[in-house]
Amino acid sequence: MSQAIEQPRIVKIRENVLKKNDVLARQLRKRFQEEKVYVVNIVSSPGSGKTTLLTEVLTRLSKNFKVAALVGDLATENDAQRLQQSGAKVHQITTGTVCHLEAQMIEDSIKHWNLLDIDFLFIENVGNLVCPSSYDLGENVRVVLFSTTEGEDKPEKYPTIVNSADIAIVTKMDLAEVVDFNKEAFYQAIYQSRPNMKVFEVSAKKNI
Repeated sequence: MSQAIEQPRIVKIRENVLKKNDVLARQLRKRFQEEKVYVVNIVSSPGSGKTTLLTEVLTRLSKNFKVAALVGDLATENDAQRLQQSGAKVHQITTGTVCHLEAQMIEDSIKHWNLLDIDFLFIENVGNLVCPSSYDLGENVRVVLFSTTEGEDKPEKYPTIVNSADIAIVTKMDLAEVVDFNKEAFYQAIYQSRPNMKVFEVSAKKNI
């Protein structure tokens, strides 16, 4: 009996949280547009190579643009310290037990900076392929990373994140042959959810 009463309440609370997040995300998006900041939200499971790839991207872009990064993690500032090697502005968001970033966290974090000094803002989300799919952060584009070492069926297991993303990136392509990555099966899994998804294959360690 108690379960039947509590469940609708939990659903209602979640709806209210998402609604509040969406309202703030729209405000953030408008502000980013006004300040001419292009925002990229990067999501993936842990260990897919987000930080390594983003360090390389920040290093290259910083030669011609003003770049910054927000890094979400449950604990530690390890990823932020790695990203700072690129020379970009970096701010760590420690979420504790929260498995995703929210618009409020983004708003609180950008108070550290003058957005007029930023051309590109990258948001490295918490390593998770479930929770981040529901939270708009005011980004221009959402990128989902899948690594060859995770297997070719990851997109099939997490269709919601594929549907909520604009671009997919396959990382660690230099290891594809070693781990018997079935590229054809991977693309089939991606296109089942998003037939027109843009997919890029990369390796941060080796030119391919």
